[in-house]
This record gives sequence, C-alpha cells and structure tokens, in this order.
Amino acid sequence: AHDNLQVEVMAQGTAWLDTGTHQSLLDAGNFIRVIEERQGLKVACLEEIAYRLGYISADQVLALAAPLLKSGYGAYLENMISNDGPFFDAD
Repeated sequence: AHDNLQVEVMAQGTAWLDTGTHQSLLDAGNFIRVIEERQGLKVACLEEIAYRLGYISADQVLALAAPLLKSGYGAYLENMISNDGPFFDAD
C-alpha cells in the first residue's frame, strides 16, 4: 500500500484552507472576507468562473444577477459584465 503518494502543485495565488477545527474554520472565513474586501473579488463565484471559462454567456450572467441586484453579489456580477471587471486567468 506504499508508493501511492501523489502531489499536485498549486498555482501562485492558490490558498489551501484547512477547516478541521472551529478555529481553523473561523480563520478560513476571515481570510475569505479579507480577500473579498481588499481586492474587490469574490472567492469561488460560480457564475464568474462559468462565464470566464465560456460555459455561460454575458446575457446568462445578467439574467442570473437580475434577482440578486439588491445584494452585493448581484451587483458584483452585473459590474463584472458591464465593466469586464474582476478577472482570473483560466489558463
């Protein structure tokens, strides 16, 4: 059962967050909050990921954002499309 170790090198900017304890879960949540507040990016925004990878169109993103426009999340999605805003490198 030995020799089964596999290693995956993560891209620069990738963070591994262990949430196995109450404290580490709190730390992870605080980390996400700080990233989102300071960089103006959403972490793991599924609509943004799908759009950037070409799975959904700008019109589809706007349709998904429409019922959420009163929230920061909906505004983020709309801004992403209207300004070709926050972007990650999908390659």
